[in-house]
Amino acid sequence: MHFEARIEPLGGKLPKVTYRWDPETDILTVACKGVPKGNGMDGTVDLEGGDGSFVVIDVAGGALRGIDVVTWPEDVRTLASLAAPEASKEGQVTFPNRRSQPDVAAVELDTSLTVDKNQAESVFHICVGRKRAATVVRVADHMLVEIDKQHRIAGLWLLDVPPFPNVEATA
Repeated sequence: MHFEARIEPLGGKLPKVTYRWDPETDILTVACKGVPKGNGMDGTVDLEGGDGSFVVIDVAGGALRGIDVVTWPEDVRTLASLAAPEASKEGQVTFPNRRSQPDVAAVELDTSLTVDKNQAESVFHICVGRKRAATVVRVADHMLVEIDKQHRIAGLWLLDVPPFPNVEATA
């Protein structure tokens, strides 16, 4: 299924990212503060991998406001060197209302999801579908989004992610 994502001018300062790990569930929550209000979809775009992996994109007023990595892919690859690409521009990613279904609050897309991370686990690249040419847009201080020629999300880059909390189990 195709779901359109557009690149729009930023219209203000670059939003700030905050990360939060849930030590009990391994969920990584990414919130973007300072995203300009817009017109468009309110709800979520749910990316579901064939291996049960699940990434939720939070959308408000048509704009990407955050991401939850709910279930990680089975095979998260650790690379010796993983450098984020240079962004070609700053902007915001927007999701328009669908004319055929304007009141739909959640869209679920079945796709393949792969994740690469650096050895320090501070950079994560979530690849959506097969690898393909894409425009890299900086949407927040520590987040990049890749959009392909068909206006689909091709990838998400999470930068300067804090370490997973070291939680001791108590008996």
